[in-house]
Amino acid sequence: MTEKELRRYSRVVVDGVEHAPGRAMLRAVGFREEDFVRPQVGIASTWSMVTPCNMHIDALARQAAAGTDSAGGKAVIFNTITVSDGISMGTPGMRYSLVSREVIADSIEAVAGAQGFDGLVTIGGCDKNMPGCVMAMARLNRPSVFVYGGTIRPGAKRRDIVSVFEAVGALAGGRISQAELDEVEKTAIPGPGSCGGMYTANTMASAIEALGMSLANSSALEAESQGKIDDCQRAGRAVVNLLRNNIRPSDILTPDAFENAITVVIALGGSTNAVLHLIAIAYEAGVKLGLEDFNRIGRNVPVLADLKPSGRYLMSELIAIGGIQPLMKRLLDRGLLHGDCMTVTGKTVAENLASVTDYPQGQEIIRDFDEPIKADSHLVVLHGNLAPDGAVAKISGKEGQLFKGPARIFHAEEDALRAILQGRIRAGDVIVIRYEGPKGGPGMREMLSPTAAIVGKGLGKDVALITDGRFSGGSHGFVVGHVSPEAAVGGPIALLEDGDEITIDAGSRQINVRLSPDELATRRRAWVRPPSSVTRGLLAKYRSEVTSASLGAVTVARDWDT
Repeated sequence: MTEKELRRYSRVVVDGVEHAPGRAMLRAVGFREEDFVRPQVGIASTWSMVTPCNMHIDALARQAAAGTDSAGGKAVIFNTITVSDGISMGTPGMRYSLVSREVIADSIEAVAGAQGFDGLVTIGGCDKNMPGCVMAMARLNRPSVFVYGGTIRPGAKRRDIVSVFEAVGALAGGRISQAELDEVEKTAIPGPGSCGGMYTANTMASAIEALGMSLANSSALEAESQGKIDDCQRAGRAVVNLLRNNIRPSDILTPDAFENAITVVIALGGSTNAVLHLIAIAYEAGVKLGLEDFNRIGRNVPVLADLKPSGRYLMSELIAIGGIQPLMKRLLDRGLLHGDCMTVTGKTVAENLASVTDYPQGQEIIRDFDEPIKADSHLVVLHGNLAPDGAVAKISGKEGQLFKGPARIFHAEEDALRAILQGRIRAGDVIVIRYEGPKGGPGMREMLSPTAAIVGKGLGKDVALITDGRFSGGSHGFVVGHVSPEAAVGGPIALLEDGDEITIDAGSRQINVRLSPDELATRRRAWVRPPSSVTRGLLAKYRSEVTSASLGAVTVARDWDT
């Protein structure tokens, strides 16, 4: 490509006498004469001091900028928001978590579109800014590379944030003392980086690498490491290479690439949030992806990684044996990955993996195919009279495949958490938390506090929980989320009453309540949506635009002339 073609967008902003005012402003932020003829690359940083996941990303952004400049581009760093799931968990503030995904995507689109960036490097840490970054890259369709901020190092005694949540339940159950809880709280989070298990952050970082939108092992580097600094510099150079070869997200984000991402997420035992986020990214990329694709692919892909929350190991321990690249090589050799998919390296998946060596002998983190953690996917999409449009279960196999019990109804997460901590939930109960969906919340809160409390109280194998909200990647147990249609639009979950018998059958992929169609119809006629305290602002706007969880909870604007 010619230098002019490389600057397809930035030249509209800086070339010509009429753009002298714009150039004058850019000179003030450090542009030199030669920078005006270089392709401009926006470095989208999600740096913030609101969470350890992102507290170091300002330094990583500067490394990515240096890599871009060294390759002949002109980097321009800008910021977008993040919110902390771990801090807002179990509070009304968690309503803003999923909403922030859309705000992040919108803000990156707005800055890149306004400033005329020719390419993008985006750097994400906490859960929602990773899919938000990639959604924006897909919309803009300009040469782009995603960089993961990196995982946190383990705390004392291999602790992480989920250790703290579960310790709260253990205290309520009399299994530990207040002094022991205090000690866990003070030692679990040692510094920068995203939550340390195969929770949502590490799941999405791995999925994005499998999609081909980040460089090899970007998902498997600690936040505080020389490897992560090198990753950022390489990303800056890589985006300039993508510009010169005119390789765009639309060349990478193909249907086969999404199948690769789903396969890797399953093999790693990843978070249910990956279902929501991959569907949303696919929507922005113009790729048709739905819940049934997860069941279809999951029938043939085993869970191979013994990683937390349901397994034994942390992401740092997977990094120490080689990260996810050897796993991808195994999956490719087994015929479970599409090797011809393009990636941000400018090479295909198969070309990237050609020289990757296998894990060391004797490691126990990644199982062989003949000895899987689970023979098929732990992410199970359920249907039935309780979820006609689908629900997503995370079944590791340790909980069993079938759960049947009476419903215990709660209209908010806080009410359910109180009941668990106060000992009002019994073995065999099915906790139902409703009006927490995309519209009902609004915002589809995660339910780590109640699921961790259940585990902490020793009820992890004896109680099920279903919700039209979401689960943290740290949640485990017999849990079903994303129940659709949600309660706020009159879905069947809104019609349940205490004592109704609910059956969750992961084997047949069914979730049903023992009620006749006539009884459900009678209850539906009598149903009245509870009033909401949200009447204005961001949450109200989100509620008016958000789609069902079964569609990725994306926001869709109405046509202006309808």
